[in-house]
Amino acid sequence: MGDSLKQLIALNAEQEKDVERVRQRDELLEKVDCMKKKLPWLKYDMKKIEYLEAQKREKEAKKKLNEAAKMLNEFKAPIEYDGLLSPLNLDLEDFHLKQKQEKTKLDDQCKRISNFMNENIKKRNDRLQKENEAAVQARSKYKEIEDLRREEACRKQSIIEAKMKLADAERDLQNLPAYEPPKEEIERLKSQILELTSSAHQMMQQKKEKEKSLGLMKTTLRNCVDGLKDMENTKTKLLHALKKSGAEKIFEAYQWLELHRKELNKDVYGPVLLEVNVSNEVHAKFLEGHVAHYIWKRLRIPVAFAVKCAYFVLYESFITQDSGDRDFLVNNLQPFDVPILNYVREESGQKASSEISKQMHDLGIYSRLDQVFDAPAAVKDVMTSQFGLEHSYIGSDKTDRKADDIAKELGILDFWTPQNHYHWSVSRYGDNEMSARVEPVHDSRLLLCGLDSGEIENMRSRKNELEKLIADAEEGIKSLQVQQRLVEDEAAKLQKQREEMVETARREMRKRKDLESCVEQRKRKLVSLERSGDIETAVDKLIEQAARSNIERLKHAIKVKDLLVEAVSCKWSYAEKHMASIEYDAKIIDSEVNLKEQEKFAYQASVNLQNCQQDVKDYSQQLLAAKRNAESIAIITPELERLFLQMPTTIEELEAAIQDNISQANSIVFLNQNILQEYEDRRRQIETISAKLESDGKELQRCLAEIHALKGSWLPKLRNLVSQINETFSRNFQEMAVAGEVSLDEHDTDFDQFGILVKVKFRQAGQLQVLSAHHQSGGERSVSTILYLVSLQDLANCPFRVVDEINQGMDPINERKMFQQLVQAASQPNTPQCFLLTPKLLPDLEYSEACSILNIMNGPWIEEPSKVWRNGDCWSTIAGLAETR
Repeated sequence: MGDSLKQLIALNAEQEKDVERVRQRDELLEKVDCMKKKLPWLKYDMKKIEYLEAQKREKEAKKKLNEAAKMLNEFKAPIEYDGLLSPLNLDLEDFHLKQKQEKTKLDDQCKRISNFMNENIKKRNDRLQKENEAAVQARSKYKEIEDLRREEACRKQSIIEAKMKLADAERDLQNLPAYEPPKEEIERLKSQILELTSSAHQMMQQKKEKEKSLGLMKTTLRNCVDGLKDMENTKTKLLHALKKSGAEKIFEAYQWLELHRKELNKDVYGPVLLEVNVSNEVHAKFLEGHVAHYIWKRLRIPVAFAVKCAYFVLYESFITQDSGDRDFLVNNLQPFDVPILNYVREESGQKASSEISKQMHDLGIYSRLDQVFDAPAAVKDVMTSQFGLEHSYIGSDKTDRKADDIAKELGILDFWTPQNHYHWSVSRYGDNEMSARVEPVHDSRLLLCGLDSGEIENMRSRKNELEKLIADAEEGIKSLQVQQRLVEDEAAKLQKQREEMVETARREMRKRKDLESCVEQRKRKLVSLERSGDIETAVDKLIEQAARSNIERLKHAIKVKDLLVEAVSCKWSYAEKHMASIEYDAKIIDSEVNLKEQEKFAYQASVNLQNCQQDVKDYSQQLLAAKRNAESIAIITPELERLFLQMPTTIEELEAAIQDNISQANSIVFLNQNILQEYEDRRRQIETISAKLESDGKELQRCLAEIHALKGSWLPKLRNLVSQINETFSRNFQEMAVAGEVSLDEHDTDFDQFGILVKVKFRQAGQLQVLSAHHQSGGERSVSTILYLVSLQDLANCPFRVVDEINQGMDPINERKMFQQLVQAASQPNTPQCFLLTPKLLPDLEYSEACSILNIMNGPWIEEPSKVWRNGDCWSTIAGLAETR
């Protein structure tokens, strides 16, 4: 937890700058949110203005309706009057024509003013766009100024570091001592090397002459050995061995096969003993013992018969590679009573890797049982697949000493050593318990029978003489090789010494050159850093460019202002002209329109009023909706109202401000989006863990003190108790085996790991080993267990004890000794009653007066109940019989 706390503190310290930038970004986004809250309220104000204008239009429509009604009322009189005064009609038509001409002029002027206003709007938009571009340029210049100043600070720091490194390199160069190479010593070693090389060459010439003579003698010996081989027939000896083992007609079967080989489809091998070739005598013992072991295990036949069959069933077999050949041999070799095996290659089978790992080599394992003999592929595959040779390994004496480590670390369950054969088996009852069996290695009775000497005495004497001469010659050559090797080793040693001197001189020169090169490189780097351009000039230039951008912004703003003033003036003029045009439209109305047209005009005024009233109603609903929308986004509070006063007052300016703040927030980039939340979470974790560590530390100290106090109260008593058990166990074990001891396995305060270690040895040459299934047999473990229980007799109080079939895995000697110990312990005064349950006991055991033997259904009081049970009656009959007695 302490390491976790340090990691959290370090992570928060690394991310403080990023967290500060995140907070700045959050502040900008909060400001944007606040502006977005004001935006619907500005839209509400706009709707309110439109609503008021609609009300105003409604009033104007009412006024116009009233005027239209008044004009209608007034128009009735002139029409009637006009009917009486017809001479005035001509002057009225001239007046109306003049009014139409004036109206046409006003419409043209309104159109020109409207076009001018549209151009004014385009110019304002262009100026606003340019002003925004100038603002962006100014901000980019200020950012470049900040970057240049940061780069200048880094450059100054790099110059300081470069000066320090240059000083260190110059100091190292000055402190480097001068070195003079030992030229005279090198020359002296060179002359000695030449002398020794010449001497070695002379010895090599002498050795070549002796080797030539040795080759002639070996040729003679080879001819002698070939003659001796002709006199000896190994196959005949092997066939005799098989015949003695029980294959009485093996000679006849082999001779028949040799005569009929041309009738076969494929090669037939056999007997197998003739096809197997083991060059190493020890490996032959292993192979013959393993094949025997596996045949016994697979056939499940009685032990006496298995010992006989195990060695010979495979070795007297014939192996075919074709089903037709198999049937042919079975039909013809049946009278000779020899087994026929048909071999079918399995293409899909995957063979185990033949490599011996480094861990196996470290434990003494150097080969596998299927790699130590030569045989045809079919024969070898049959032996490997049938007897699991690829899963049996061969080791050395070192393997014998580390047998338990091999089973635990490598999972190898079968391996051979020069003295023993180790085999582990796994329990089939679900607990995966492993038991070991160790067997001694027996001599080979078949594979090595063909190696006996049986040659003619004269050839053997000649062979011995040649071998002696060859041995003397080889000894002389070996002596010359030793001398030559000594001379060459001396020359190599001197050569190595000379090369070391030369290399030392080169290394010293290289070291000095490297230091000089390092000093020169650091000087060039320092000069390069000092030659960097003046940053102030670039900064002033950027400030000037930013100022020009701001001046352009000001100019554009002034121009926008002028355009706005001009637009207002045009709008006013347009309104005047438009109103004048409307007036002219009213004046142009033909005074001769009949009353129906005047009524229609009044009707239109009424419809206009209704439309205005509908517009007022619509604007009222829109105003109400805008207000509900604004209130749903934000309710105006005094604090919010104060913030609204600091913000722009128009929608356009507010949206521009929102966009600017969003751009500034987006310019703050960071990889981890959740860095602030992670920072706060880690800060809370740091506080929680710190408090937890403090409280846990106090609680730990208290618990440790309490543990040590309690441990001091019971551990000495426990040690004394185990010492008493060990004393009794050692004394009893010496009487039965070699040695044994009981000790307490302590683990400081890890009380779950406390236990009792029982160590025993049953052989004088062995070491005390912990009692386990890997080191001792089942009988040895049973002996150790009962002796341990006997050692507890004096320390444990109980009404009676029961021991169930403890003697079943013991040999007779250990069983007799164990029984004697059990009788002796159970017969002591003031000891509880002890029951030993067993299906059998050894004869002539010694019993004390305190012992009684009870046989099931075979005692002096069992006769009457046995009769009852024999009749098949129920328990009530026996109970009644007991009451009668």
